[in-house]
Amino acid sequence: MATLYTHKDSNIRKTYLFVTIFFLFVIAVGFVFSYAMDNRGILFLAVVVSIVMSFGSYWWSDKIVLFMNKAHALDPQQNKEIYRLVENLCITAGLAVPKIYIIQTDSMNAFATGRNPEHAVIALTTGLVNKLERTELEGVIAHELSHIGNRDILLGMVVVVLAGFVTILADIFLRWSFFGRGRRDNSGQLGLIVTVAALVLSILAPIAATAIKLAISRKREFLADADGALLTRYPEGLARALEKISRDPNPLPVVNKTTAHLFIDDPLKKKKVGLLTKLFMTHPPVTERIAALRGME
Repeated sequence: MATLYTHKDSNIRKTYLFVTIFFLFVIAVGFVFSYAMDNRGILFLAVVVSIVMSFGSYWWSDKIVLFMNKAHALDPQQNKEIYRLVENLCITAGLAVPKIYIIQTDSMNAFATGRNPEHAVIALTTGLVNKLERTELEGVIAHELSHIGNRDILLGMVVVVLAGFVTILADIFLRWSFFGRGRRDNSGQLGLIVTVAALVLSILAPIAATAIKLAISRKREFLADADGALLTRYPEGLARALEKISRDPNPLPVVNKTTAHLFIDDPLKKKKVGLLTKLFMTHPPVTERIAALRGME
């Protein structure tokens, strides 16, 4: 019979499988583009740009996300109950207490960010704090602490940079195809095949990269649910919280596709979930998450 532990182990294996596939995919795309263009300098430039982007994201992404969502620091003296709840869970999880931020909105949601467990942040909406029972709020906080403890922030940065890297390569190749000079002689059969393959990849690769990135994000949500339930020893608390959050009609004041994957529930809620839609969801369907939690008690 499946347990929270086997669910966690399964998602860890699948996540790293996705990351490995992603790396191989990026290498393959880069090889095809560089061969077709016969210009390694452009590939080198794309790598440098990606590194610079990842460096900036690593150091300043938390401040950017908090600013975008108009979050302000929680005063521990005026919000002792929330602070103690976070502090007690951190002691249980063996984590440093993260900075706690509040977003003034009736919408129910939360996210974790930061570059590592020592420089982490948890943001909670006032709607979440006011509408959830203590055990439910504890489940949400445990979920976010699990993201911090599992280094999901770092993993998320890696896959975002890889997806961006593929998009940059595709854009460079398309521009080169229409406006570039000094092209490789593609009169041969192999050259023609490589060029056609590169053109197809330039269109499909960014889509595939995004799909893989979101697949990893969904697996990390399942893992954080499982770890959060293990931390509180009460899966029903998080399950009930997810039910309430998913039914909440209040939208976030700021909704952005680039930060949607950070939240415990997708702020860009989709009414219908088909097979194609599911491929591009930042989160697994809430019904699946709740069923996993309740099926492993």
